[in-house]
Amino acid sequence: MSKNFPENFVWGSATASFQIEGAAKQYGRGASIWDAFCATPGKVEGGHTGDIACDHYHRFEEDVKMMKELGLQAYRFSIAWPRIQPDGKGEINQEGIDFYNRLIDCLLEHGIEPWVTLYHWDLPLPLQIEHDGWLNKDIVDRFEKYSGICFENFGDRVKNWITLNEPWCAAVLGHGIGVHAPGRISSSEPYIAAHNMLLSHARAYRVYKKDFAHQEGTIGITNNCDFRYPLTDKAEDIAAAERSMEFFLAWFADPIWKGDYPAVMKEYVGERLPEFSEEEKREVFGSSDFFGLNHYTSMLASEPSEDDNLVSDIAGNGGMIDDQKVFLSDDPTWEKSHMQWNIVPEGCGDLLKWIAARYDNPIIYITENGCACDEPSAEIADNDLMRKNYYESYLRESRKAIETGVDLRGYFAWSLMDNFEWSFGYNRRFGMCRVDYETLERKPKMSARWLSQTIAQNGENI
Repeated sequence: MSKNFPENFVWGSATASFQIEGAAKQYGRGASIWDAFCATPGKVEGGHTGDIACDHYHRFEEDVKMMKELGLQAYRFSIAWPRIQPDGKGEINQEGIDFYNRLIDCLLEHGIEPWVTLYHWDLPLPLQIEHDGWLNKDIVDRFEKYSGICFENFGDRVKNWITLNEPWCAAVLGHGIGVHAPGRISSSEPYIAAHNMLLSHARAYRVYKKDFAHQEGTIGITNNCDFRYPLTDKAEDIAAAERSMEFFLAWFADPIWKGDYPAVMKEYVGERLPEFSEEEKREVFGSSDFFGLNHYTSMLASEPSEDDNLVSDIAGNGGMIDDQKVFLSDDPTWEKSHMQWNIVPEGCGDLLKWIAARYDNPIIYITENGCACDEPSAEIADNDLMRKNYYESYLRESRKAIETGVDLRGYFAWSLMDNFEWSFGYNRRFGMCRVDYETLERKPKMSARWLSQTIAQNGENI
């Protein structure tokens, strides 16, 4: 069987607005919840902020040229909502529209297809302060308006849209355990925020299909998920692994692909899990043209015993551990990235097959996949063998999944360049291109050069 990936397989890289743009207080951009979170002492390592980040706002032409030299066919980036609507609900900031128009036009001039994410966590701060952000159902109407502004201004050239990036993280890390903006801690808020995110996603999808169908694009949502292997072949551990997957991915995917929340979540969460009305079910069901997947790692799942310490932390499953009643652990033979995430290539292939089986083999794009490496010097960064091997092994397992019938159509490496890594600041390196934070010089690393060769050969070197 050919080692090539399918014809027209999309090869790209991805970024997020807050992590790279900078110009946080310029050109009419309003404040976001992440600006406020960064300004709160102790919330971000080193007191780092996104004020300058990679200065992509001023250097995007340089960055696009670098993408072209690497042979990237597509670039997934997010639009900063507060750069478009500074307060999240009122007047349009024309300077923000102009910036993204320049970026989109530059990409197309270099033969790179833009893939645009409408929301990658940088909620306009006034929506949080004045209206409780994702906890207020009014945000559905506001997201609809914001989405329409983007479709109207960019949709003549943008043909690939993602509504929300990783709503699990925004809900759980932002509203469950408080390690992401807006920094709230609650056992009920994650479910409310997630519910309103799903409704907002569906509304944006329906508006696009109704009012912008003439643009002839596709639109979907991107969810993140680790894979869960059962610790043993005992029935209770197998059930725990499946339950963990349902609390992680099916929480957001089932309403879209199957029509409602998983039954196990209704049972375990009870009245804290909001209910969809029949009209909402119809609006959410089928509201994605493809299955966007961000995947990085895998863990072992088992039925908890009395001796297991169910600590709710970012390394496990956030504030959902107590609800799902699953104990998570590692195989000691697994290599770890410098985020202490397990490197388990087989988990990527098995997750793709899990999605295909549960959701009737949808079109899938891996919209993020990457590895954090400790790079204390420029020389070590430029020779990022761990990241190169990570990409290669995960892509190999992805190709194997395709050979079994999984309809995987694209891969976006995370991330294009070193950037602001949320609560870790600039202390975790995911970039395949190095950024010198004193000079802001960019330079492709070994992994970028390897991916460039892979794209040119459509995977023959894997």
